[in-house]
Amino acid sequence: MIRAYFNEKAVIWDETVAEKDEIKLERMAESLDIESGSVLLDVGTGTGVFVPYLLKRIGRHGRLVTLDVAEEMLKKARAKNCNGNIECLHADVTNIPLRNEIFDIVVCYSSFPHFQDKLRALNEINRVLKKGGRVIICHTSSRAAINDIHRQIPAVQNDIIPGEGETQGMLSSAGFTCIDIYDNDDSYLASARKSR
Repeated sequence: MIRAYFNEKAVIWDETVAEKDEIKLERMAESLDIESGSVLLDVGTGTGVFVPYLLKRIGRHGRLVTLDVAEEMLKKARAKNCNGNIECLHADVTNIPLRNEIFDIVVCYSSFPHFQDKLRALNEINRVLKKGGRVIICHTSSRAAINDIHRQIPAVQNDIIPGEGETQGMLSSAGFTCIDIYDNDDSYLASARKSR
């Protein structure tokens, strides 16, 4: 169902839904503390709104894999962004068709609420992260704002960002440590590290 919803919305996403405030997007990317040369997985890349900001951070020696369950969203992302150091992967986050321990960072920008099995997704993210690698869940709006928007749309009304305690519990259960969650009026960011 979630795949069908996002495939249907792909055509209008950039004009009607996607974050357009470049300052907010740049500020968010800057706050992720991504090292140049990183190997990064962008889960739920959608139409690739955040991709240019991630590419800027990893530099020309880094590598970016974009993943999305909705092939129409991924087509739009590919048309806008795919070049030499990007690969686009059509897959579900709960079953990533890649080998273990290949990414330095996994970013979930504006996608985590839509993971239908969040714990299973986090376990799979942990599997593809290198030891000591980081997962980052981020939004350019607060948890309350995101959840309010989703509750007004029947197709995604149950797709919410869980409370801090629940999110910490899921990250911990999936094998992550050093869990930090920041939620303010402008943004939401949860980060954690895979045990070494």
